[in-house]
Amino acid sequence: MTRVFVLNGPNLGRLGAREPLIYGSTTHADLAELCVSTGKELGLDVEVRQTDTEGELIGWLHEAADQGIPVVLNAAAWTHYSIAVRDACSQLTSKLVEVHISNVHKREEFRQHSVISAVADGVIIGLGVDGYALALRWVADHV
Repeated sequence: MTRVFVLNGPNLGRLGAREPLIYGSTTHADLAELCVSTGKELGLDVEVRQTDTEGELIGWLHEAADQGIPVVLNAAAWTHYSIAVRDACSQLTSKLVEVHISNVHKREEFRQHSVISAVADGVIIGLGVDGYALALRWVADHV
């Protein structure tokens, strides 16, 4: 089975409680379960991680780069300004799909730019947590 990381950045651990009108009622635990079960259907060994610490996310991206692990990434707020996260993404040796739960283009102007998109294989925006399942399906077809 192909190993895949689903990596989530700051505040995503508060899914279900954080701005449910924007992010929905799905909790991070529900999201992790969705990703793992979707992965099993697709023959993927999915590991879901969430952090509010930028350095930890960068370490996970380095781990993925060193081991050739595909990544589905919602870098959350770091998407818009973290050159360090972007640089770690550029070192990946397998597929990268950037995911955002909300449609960032319908939100504040600062959310409408991603420093990560240019190094991602694809970007899924605004489809709620279903975007993660779609990203995993794409990864399964392209690794």
